[in-house]
Amino acid sequence: MKVVNLKQAILQAWKERWSDYQWAINMKKFFPKGATWDILNLAEALLEQAMIGPSPNPLILSYLKYAISSQMVSYSSVLTAISKFDDFSRELCVQALLDIMDMFCDRLSCHGKAEECIGLCRALLSALHWLLRCTAASAERLREGLEAGSPATGEKQLAMCLQRLEKTLSSTKNRALLHIAKLEEASSWTAIEHSLLKLGEILANLSNPQLRSQAEQCGTLIRSIPTMLSVHSEQLHKTGFPTVHAVVLLEGTMNLTGETQPLVEQLMMVKRMQHIPTPLFVLEIWKACFVGLIESPEGTEELKWTAFTFLKIPQVLVKLKKYSHGDKDFTEDVNCAFEFLLKLTPLLDKADQRYNCDCTDFLLQECGKQGLLSEASVNNLVAKRAADRKHVPQLKSSENANIQPNPGLILRAEPTVTNILKTMDADHSKSPEGLLGVLGHMLSGKSLDLLLAAAAATGKLKSFARKFINLNEFTTHGSGESTKAASVRALLFDISFLMLCHVAQTYGSEVILSESSAGAEVPFFETWMQTCMPEEGKILNPDHPCFRPDSTKVESLVALLNNSSEMKLVQMKWHEACLSISAAILEILNAWENGVLAFESIQKITDNIKGKVCSLAVCAVAWLVAHVRMLGLDEREKSLQMIRQLAGPLYSENTLQFYNERVVIMSSILEHMCADVLQQTATQIKFPSTGVDTMPYWNLLPPKRPIKEVLTDIFAKVLEKGWVDSRSIHIFDTLLHMGGVYWFCNNLIKELLKETRKEHTLRAVELLYSIFCLDMQQVTLVLLGHILPGLLTDSSKWHSLMDPPGTALAKLAVWCALSSYSSHKGQASSRQKKRHREDIEDYISLFPLDDMQPSKLMRLLSSNEEDANILSSPSEHMNGGLAAASFLGTLT
Repeated sequence: MKVVNLKQAILQAWKERWSDYQWAINMKKFFPKGATWDILNLAEALLEQAMIGPSPNPLILSYLKYAISSQMVSYSSVLTAISKFDDFSRELCVQALLDIMDMFCDRLSCHGKAEECIGLCRALLSALHWLLRCTAASAERLREGLEAGSPATGEKQLAMCLQRLEKTLSSTKNRALLHIAKLEEASSWTAIEHSLLKLGEILANLSNPQLRSQAEQCGTLIRSIPTMLSVHSEQLHKTGFPTVHAVVLLEGTMNLTGETQPLVEQLMMVKRMQHIPTPLFVLEIWKACFVGLIESPEGTEELKWTAFTFLKIPQVLVKLKKYSHGDKDFTEDVNCAFEFLLKLTPLLDKADQRYNCDCTDFLLQECGKQGLLSEASVNNLVAKRAADRKHVPQLKSSENANIQPNPGLILRAEPTVTNILKTMDADHSKSPEGLLGVLGHMLSGKSLDLLLAAAAATGKLKSFARKFINLNEFTTHGSGESTKAASVRALLFDISFLMLCHVAQTYGSEVILSESSAGAEVPFFETWMQTCMPEEGKILNPDHPCFRPDSTKVESLVALLNNSSEMKLVQMKWHEACLSISAAILEILNAWENGVLAFESIQKITDNIKGKVCSLAVCAVAWLVAHVRMLGLDEREKSLQMIRQLAGPLYSENTLQFYNERVVIMSSILEHMCADVLQQTATQIKFPSTGVDTMPYWNLLPPKRPIKEVLTDIFAKVLEKGWVDSRSIHIFDTLLHMGGVYWFCNNLIKELLKETRKEHTLRAVELLYSIFCLDMQQVTLVLLGHILPGLLTDSSKWHSLMDPPGTALAKLAVWCALSSYSSHKGQASSRQKKRHREDIEDYISLFPLDDMQPSKLMRLLSSNEEDANILSSPSEHMNGGLAAASFLGTLT
């Protein structure tokens, strides 16, 4: 049969029952290149044939949907064709047209000349008029149905029309297009206003309050269109390169102890992928650092950010210098970056005000020492900043005197760390009193956190922790010692134990763990930390053998705690006491619950536990936390009361040296340990306050809200701002932890595919890449192996892959694949090792962390025939991965 027009081609396709893609192929054969499908009125012809009967023709409708998804027809031609249908009594046909509008009304776009863009505006105006007429007809039918006693007639169609109206008008972009159309077609806008008045009259007596409210909201949105230009609209905040900004913030907030080389390589990859000029690249790093300094919570986090900015980032730039073509070129680029930075006066002033110093001066001096700037450049930049600072309101001199600038303290703490490490190398048995004096000074004020932050930023924290583990091990035994020597040994044990707990909670337990070697004896603290110390995501069994030591030692410890007025110190084996305290507490708790011991006896026992060495109280609470988790609601009271007793300080003169300083650290440790269990049991325990929030990033999720809502809301806010802040990073990390990699990645990709503006999709890709850095390798596996294959093989989702979000998704997939492929032979970063997730084992099986077994990601990205044969196995995951890899290959 020779086809002469569109109608014949459509009828032939219907008679022969062509599938949608067969129809598209044959149509292109019948109508060779020349006139476009819009000129041939393909959308109108398809709708005309589909709507001949009382119900729509599903096969011909599938052709139209395919034409829309494959962009054979423009949105404007489809909207114009829909607006010509006026038989609103055919409910099924109206429903089908509303469903077609649903495919794209929230993602309208067009390609071509300005006339085509104006055509889209006019078509949308026609579609709005059609929707209002359809809504009015449905409301009329509903009113007639109510009078006739059949209210269901028309209500469903009215609800559908109002839903589509609301969806179309809720988009600011759509209302802007309608505003343009109003200026072009004044008479059509008058018809819209008349239809709106008529609809209001019909709905005035509507009994359904929900539908009436929805209609009023739509009317308000339509009436707001003429005044759009007079209303201030919040613009998308533009940050130069949000990916660099977010990667630096992520590293500074969550991975201070990480090595500099992986960060350098990651930043260089971002620089190459996004073609960022070096001066702007360095500028973005400094901007992120200053933002981190300003927004970091007071206390430990503030010190960590200071150390990251003034100690670690200069070292990162020194390594970045090696990637530059010449030393002189890079020095000029750094100088240029600082020139740009000095123009961001409000940012610098805010940092200076918070830290009570010229932060830029400290930074410039440090860069000069590292050879990143010439002396002349440093002097020139310092002078420029000093001139700017003359106009900044300064704090009063009395206030100045009380504030020690953290940048200066951190820079002075760095050489102190080296000196302490040398001191710790000496023979502890020769001068324990001198060593105790050094440790005592470390405990005063914020000295400990300063030293730990400086050690973490310079890569010395693991060595620092190792020295304290050795000291702790040295103090576990004492023989033939005097009372004074015994008290010194007890203090050295206690301080080293508390410091190590504090380090593990602040920087992660992997900093403490030593490299395992066959036959080597594991130090006491490592054993205790791995088996007995509560951590986030780690559930302890209170009946584990580690909590059940030798019964004779337990009995002697119980007797000592119950009968003595205070703990004995001479020849005390503190590690055995720490391991036995859990079983002793169980015995004491049972005696209390059975009425054998009175509350006064419990007070005496808890005072004995915390009176001399705070580490015993820490070990006792560690077991009590595990124990409370296993108890019923009515069984927890005495255990929680005992935690409360152990958490408070002992007000007595008969305590060992540095007791108040040790109690401050103990309280911080106990607060971290008890946080989860106190939240689960709705219990409050007041820990001795240090004046700052010791857990600033804990429990950030709003209560009683689905985590999917939280994820979409926080991403929308981040996208609107144009950059990720530290608090958002922690919320994303918590959501990744709770929902798992697939849930996290899948829902964020859905948010990306909702974007319709090119600049928004590009910004979303940059931000998503930086968010995915929380666990890049696992996210990449899910993206390539599950999410992309699901989108590519399901024809109902193809419309979501149209430009601009489709191209954006491809770019994101390529960036993630490149990063994972290049990152240290598949080794997980320390940030990812901290995460305790049930699903991590499944992904490790797909992406092994050793070099012997070929990882799935490497095979996905490989083009070798041998690897392609591996991928051709019947495994569903592997086939999905191949599809994703092929898709990426066509786009790169």
